Amino acid sequence: MPRAMQSVWAGGTYNFEAMNSGDRVPSIEQIRRAAERIGPYVHRTPVLTSNVINELAGAEVFFKCENLQRAGAFKARGATNAVFSLTDDEALRGVATQSSGNHGAALARAAGLRGIPVTVVMPGNALAIKKRAVAGHGARIVYCEPTPQARDEALAEVAARTKAVVIHPFDDPRVIAGQGTAALELFEQVGDIDTVIAPVGGGGLLSGTALAARSLRPDARVFGAEPRNVDDAWQSLKTGRIMPSTGKASIADGLLSTLGKLTFPIIRDHATGIITVGEESIVGAMRLVWEHLKLIIEPSAAVAVAALLARHDEFQGRRVGIILSGGNVDPDKLPWA
Repeated sequence: MPRAMQSVWAGGTYNFEAMNSGDRVPSIEQIRRAAERIGPYVHRTPVLTSNVINELAGAEVFFKCENLQRAGAFKARGATNAVFSLTDDEALRGVATQSSGNHGAALARAAGLRGIPVTVVMPGNALAIKKRAVAGHGARIVYCEPTPQARDEALAEVAARTKAVVIHPFDDPRVIAGQGTAALELFEQVGDIDTVIAPVGGGGLLSGTALAARSLRPDARVFGAEPRNVDDAWQSLKTGRIMPSTGKASIADGLLSTLGKLTFPIIRDHATGIITVGEESIVGAMRLVWEHLKLIIEPSAAVAVAALLARHDEFQGRRVGIILSGGNVDPDKLPWA
């Protein structure tokens, strides 16, 4: 039977179901239970293909459209699973997190569905469209300076004052299990996929994707995709330890987090590798998807497409699934405008 466990993050505490193995790594059974738990509250997003992109990649490419997900990103899965995993007593305290946008909006939406309060710490320089999304779902926003330390300190203050349950954006097994449901659906919708590519920032999506994919097909290859400007995930796998953020900027603003103490070993043990791509290739991939799939995706989602095209020799003849992670982009600030 599951038992309550405690972990501390940014000065707050959060509870989560103990994993069967006791090591907090979600099993495929827990990912399936997450899918059942969140089923009434999230979309089963479609999978699309493009002959043009297939020809460019020399592969059969299947796009899992999480840009069409509730709140505009895959984050709805993990946040909803976390919120609806809370006990009634925990839920009464409300929830809190820090986020540049997508996780905050997803958590606010999930909290609203359960009727509990939510506070989101956001950097003051977050995109206006993401600020509006978080506020629009009923969250109380606390702004801070755009540094990891400032975020952590602000969230610690919120947690201490409100006693809210802190839901980490990625380093939480409930969140990882929820994110893994996107890959679970992808394998249900498209048979015989042998390769999956997902963007990686803090690693929640890539961790869940790798756990689901390798459980369903042990010989599957799973790659993370990362901006070259902020290649701390690539550096972490290379050095064998979590490397700090490079501190550089990237158009893929949703991928600026560093790997966590839970996501790093999962990715190290279950992912095939990390592919890094330049800023121009991210913009080019974003525009390619807009033009040929007629889908609005954000730069962070385009990073996975850019990785496919940058290493097309590696994917020749493969059946490749790509998680299009989100579609929250400011139409007044398109990178090719």
